[in-house]
Amino acid sequence: MMGTLVQVALGGALGASCRYLTGLAALRLLGAGFPWGTLAVNVIGSFVMGVVVVVLAQVNGTRYAPFLMTGLLGGFTTFSAFSLDALTLWQRGETWAAGAYVMASVILSLVAIAAGLILARSLIA
Repeated sequence: MMGTLVQVALGGALGASCRYLTGLAALRLLGAGFPWGTLAVNVIGSFVMGVVVVVLAQVNGTRYAPFLMTGLLGGFTTFSAFSLDALTLWQRGETWAAGAYVMASVILSLVAIAAGLILARSLIA
């Protein structure tokens, strides 16, 4: 139990740090008018989750799941930031941008996890 908790904690710290750096990069590259950083981490995280699920299942690597899936990817992606960003856009009167952001986040994240699954399965099979 303690070993699993340490895995989750270390993965979470690393994932959150990567999320922060991705947000900074998106802000510098694309500006502050749209939550590009949150969108990016959720789509990238979904893709990586798809790959990790297949790889761990293939190599019977369930012992790495707490670090990779709960910790690293849980710390990297964030639904709470997504919710705040969407509500902020809505409250600023940017109804179209809020709707586009919600739709893009959900659709692109689903496409990304499916792409990750397909890629990993094609490489392992």
